Amino acid sequence: MSSSLSTGSPSKGPGLSWITRRVLAEAAVDAVRKLDPRSLIRNPVLFATAVVALVSTILTVRETTHLVVMAQITAWLWFTVLFATFAEAIAEGRGKAQADSLRRARSDGVAQRIPSIDAVQGDSVPAHLLRTGDLVVCTAGDIIPGDGDVVSGIATVDESAITGESAPVIRESGGDRCAVTGGTRVVSDRIIIRITANPGESFLDRMIQMVEGAKRQKTPNEIALTILLSGLTLIFLIVVASLPVFALWSKAELPPVFLAALFVTLIPTTIGGLLSAIGIAGMDRLVGFNVIAKSGRAVEAAGDIDVLLLDKTGTITLGARQAAEFLPVGGVSERDLAEAAFLSSLADETPEGKSVVALARTRFSFPDPSREGMTFLPFSAHTRMSGVSLSGISWGGVMTAVSEIRKGAADAILKSIGERRSLPTALTRELTAAVERVAKAGGTPLVVARDDRPLGVIYLKDIIKPGIRERFATLREMGIKTVMITGDNPLTAAAIAAEAGVDDVLAEATPEKKLELIRDYQQGGRLVAMCGDGSNDAPALAQADVGVAMNTGTQAAREAGNMVDLDSDPTKLIEIVMIGKQLLMSRGSLTTFSIANDVAKYFAIIPALFITAYPQLQALNIMGLSSPQSAVLSAIIFNALIIIALIPLALRGVRYRPANAATLLKRNLLVYGLGGLIVPFAGLKAIDMIITALGLA
Repeated sequence: MSSSLSTGSPSKGPGLSWITRRVLAEAAVDAVRKLDPRSLIRNPVLFATAVVALVSTILTVRETTHLVVMAQITAWLWFTVLFATFAEAIAEGRGKAQADSLRRARSDGVAQRIPSIDAVQGDSVPAHLLRTGDLVVCTAGDIIPGDGDVVSGIATVDESAITGESAPVIRESGGDRCAVTGGTRVVSDRIIIRITANPGESFLDRMIQMVEGAKRQKTPNEIALTILLSGLTLIFLIVVASLPVFALWSKAELPPVFLAALFVTLIPTTIGGLLSAIGIAGMDRLVGFNVIAKSGRAVEAAGDIDVLLLDKTGTITLGARQAAEFLPVGGVSERDLAEAAFLSSLADETPEGKSVVALARTRFSFPDPSREGMTFLPFSAHTRMSGVSLSGISWGGVMTAVSEIRKGAADAILKSIGERRSLPTALTRELTAAVERVAKAGGTPLVVARDDRPLGVIYLKDIIKPGIRERFATLREMGIKTVMITGDNPLTAAAIAAEAGVDDVLAEATPEKKLELIRDYQQGGRLVAMCGDGSNDAPALAQADVGVAMNTGTQAAREAGNMVDLDSDPTKLIEIVMIGKQLLMSRGSLTTFSIANDVAKYFAIIPALFITAYPQLQALNIMGLSSPQSAVLSAIIFNALIIIALIPLALRGVRYRPANAATLLKRNLLVYGLGGLIVPFAGLKAIDMIITALGLA
């Protein structure tokens, strides 16, 4: 599975290649198990069909006049029930196959547990004995024993067992890429991991439960459709129950089994049998795009969303600010500024610090200095500075003078300098202008000073994820408003929003503000989707109609969302929305076909049942069916076979094309409505000819 999935379309998702002989065999067994009344009762149409099949069986045993035809009708009634349960079972097959592959990814090996980060040696313990808070060491080739966060070191990790991606990813401490998943493998280097989940509570265990399609909840639209189908079933039950009275009055022969067949062919068994398969298949199609949905409710809601909230850091941007430029001031050369920034960042293990070192080396090819004589000052939230004190070090073959270099927020550096000396007004203005320039561009300015003299500004830039502007334009065409939420100041937030191409922005956002914004949209009748990866996004993810958590995010975020994106690509929501719309379209299309299908079968059976008492009804026998017995048998056979014929369409889904509701309704009526009328006429006539030729009726 390649990353190209993130830019594909639902119709080009996993396809049906996963349907193997093993899946079919297991589905056949599950179809029989689903005959349990406790399972059937969840689908009223299917339950009614099973009850009718049972009654038909009893009547057939007691009947002697039309035994052959009645036995065939009874058999096909049971086949109808089995084909419907088979459709649901085969749809669940992909989820079970995915769950099995995830179970194989779980690690039951041995972990190297250490008492502290600085510990040299530890003890070997079985992975299943690890608990939250335990520290473990993993080196190249080791299987990560459980969910956790990297607290020390950096390594490449093979996550193909979870995401399907063959390319290893970087996991490191001190950034947004610190989360690791149990069952993945360390490819290089050494990392220390703090375990964040007890056995049985890991993300992998939760994923296994998520992909078990049989445990999904029904969506509101699905419940509404079930009520509609139940109502139609009740109406046709009343209609069929009144026919014996009419038959007695008209002296027409109307065997009870014929009534049973009429009832089953008139009620919407086609959509009733495929309803669960459509919902489960929607969740399974998301799996093909590396998105795990916790319920069909979330998939369906995705098809109706019109507002998308995205957290900036790690969602719209790469999550780690990168040094992009050195801006010297006061006549200082860019090389001198880069040198000071380089030396002060050598011990900085944050992604930002590493990017400063990398940029300085790229621009000026600085060698690695001996750290003897260096005293590093770690970053402090109190001082908002870090730096290094030099006591004469060898640098490029030359001994440097004793000096102090500080790097940090502009106001913190200026305050520190101001406590000891006053700066020239011109230098202060030039420095302030450079800081404002970076802020207006949406970056983060870091001021570098040496011996209380400002040297210039490091421009830390939030890197926008590639292609995201084009993806947001696609969302806009789909009628979805995008809103970036960030804790940045309004000036910085506006610059990044403009670069990313979002429609609106919420700056200086707190968890409370995010929650309030979502509730405001929802109270206005809009459906909201939220993408996020941090613990501060958890309340908003839980409140949103569709909460998509990034796999690289915190455990709190992944638990709060009702979907998890294994690729951590926020623009994947386009695929999620399209699959949600595809699910709704598939259900609408097959419902239209099913109802039209029933109308056609009505014209096949009713004339045939009463043609002996009322020969004038021959004018309505437009298909020219051979006899009442062949008409009823043909209808019941067609009713069973059409469910099997439509299983691939239910699993694959109707192709999504952006359109308004009126256009979709027109298309459904022309394609599936008209098709639902025409196909039964051709099918019934063909089946009638076959069973007549074989002497079955």
